[in-house]
Amino acid sequence: MARTIAKDHDLKREQILKSAAKVFATEGFDRASMAQLARECGISKANIYHYYDSKDALLFDILDTYLKALRDRICGLDLAGLSPEEQLHRTVAEILMAYQGSDHEHQVQVGAMSALPEEQQALLRAYQRDLVRHMSDILQAIAPEVFDGDRAKLRAATMSVFGMLNWYYMWNSGAGRKAREDYASLVANLTLKGVRGL
Repeated sequence: MARTIAKDHDLKREQILKSAAKVFATEGFDRASMAQLARECGISKANIYHYYDSKDALLFDILDTYLKALRDRICGLDLAGLSPEEQLHRTVAEILMAYQGSDHEHQVQVGAMSALPEEQQALLRAYQRDLVRHMSDILQAIAPEVFDGDRAKLRAATMSVFGMLNWYYMWNSGAGRKAREDYASLVANLTLKGVRGL
């Protein structure tokens, strides 16, 4: 008979993902062991294997869960009726809010994704490309005369916006909602005025 799934299975899985992300971010993926991960999660080594058969599987689930949720949250924003400029403000603010509380997942994304098999990396990069495309489409709509036919310039501008947002994550990860909203407004305004001056 198949083993039944506990009622709190999904909650425990989420707790494991958060705890493991912390270990991978602070200790490094290569140095972390399943025993160490189990200790951080507050469960037995045997129990963690009930959820994941390897730390590679755990790493993939951390990144797949994080990046898919981030992609869905940002690309799923209701921007109907907003001008391109308003769309930029809304999207930048939402990205900074989505980053809040995900410091370890973000560090794992940067530092450990390359440890995964290429096909898994390709899936995760697809989520990232969706986010980049979403931002690029907004910037293109703001200043079509600047970016028309110049994909390199559009990509550079798009990645510069993400660079500013990721700088904030690196140096102000503990910032609250108001500080994030203020910085989001700064990034959007800087981008809008800078885009028109390119």
